[in-house]
Amino acid sequence: MERKIIKTADGSVTIHLPEWNEQYHSKHGAVQEARHVFLKMGLHALLEKKKFSELSILEIGFGTGLNAFLTFLEAERLRLKISYTGVEAYPVASEEVKLLNYPEAVQAEDKAEYFQKLHQAEWEKNTEVSQLFSLKKQQKKFSRISDTELYDLIYFDAFGARVQPELWTEEIFALMFQALKPDGILVTYAAKGSVRRAMLASGFQVEKLPGPPGKREMLRAVKL
Repeated sequence: MERKIIKTADGSVTIHLPEWNEQYHSKHGAVQEARHVFLKMGLHALLEKKKFSELSILEIGFGTGLNAFLTFLEAERLRLKISYTGVEAYPVASEEVKLLNYPEAVQAEDKAEYFQKLHQAEWEKNTEVSQLFSLKKQQKKFSRISDTELYDLIYFDAFGARVQPELWTEEIFALMFQALKPDGILVTYAAKGSVRRAMLASGFQVEKLPGPPGKREMLRAVKL
């Protein structure tokens, strides 16, 4: 499948798949979307509910590493220890990684080596990216996730239900529910009614929230 690096509205880039007319991140701003959906409505919302000295995050769709990099920067800023697991069935090629401008886009050029370290980390092994941030990348399909009450927060950043509906089913969200600790939360850019219903059927309490630029709404699910 053809893949193109394109610039988004906030100056950061993403990977575009012309055949699907789908992107890894929003054309309205890759960084803006990630900060709003996963940091503001996910990480920061969780920290407002409860004090953590350390927490664990699962990302569904490691992809370009943008969400992991922004979370790493927050771990350093907040002095918060984060254990991060990124699941990805089809890793981004090293040639594409070289074209991703995220350190520059977020004015963190001095941390560019850490962005590279995220991508250079060996799969299936724990990597200490810094004293506060550890990463384990797992190359597998989401349906093979079998963790039980291991994560405080899930970033659900799979390709959209329009092109990969099998990733947004009750069966997948049941695995997410199982993987979360009690009171854990899952956030996603998606807001489709079918996705919300699948979350509810899996046991989640679900709320609609204001979406990132270019998108009216998003979803946050809580495991009570």
